[in-house]
Amino acid sequence: QVQLVESGGGLVQVGGSLRLSCAASGRTDSTYAMGWFRQAPGKERETVAAISRSGSSTYYADSVKGRFTISRPNAKNTVYLQMNSLNPEDTAVYYCAADRVGTRFVRGDYWGQGTQVTVSS
Repeated sequence: QVQLVESGGGLVQVGGSLRLSCAASGRTDSTYAMGWFRQAPGKERETVAAISRSGSSTYYADSVKGRFTISRPNAKNTVYLQMNSLNPEDTAVYYCAADRVGTRFVRGDYWGQGTQVTVSS
């Protein structure tokens, strides 16, 4: 019904920046709470950031707080993740997800296929 596609990943030097995008395709009749997640090699998938339906409320993992910013400037089902001051610990596959039920993100009902972010020193 709804498909999410991430883009913007790639190889970046320590201290550099990247902006990830998540775009919805298919049937999108309403605005969803959305989030960014990542999974590094040998580690469990973790929540990076999330944003409410309106875009007025956000959440950040402690590990990225102050460095990453999630946004949905068009108030639709397209979100961005601005990543600054990247370090090797940020290397992971990044996924976006949408929660069709909650005002704030609770569970991902739709998931993207992921985009690789590699930070080299």
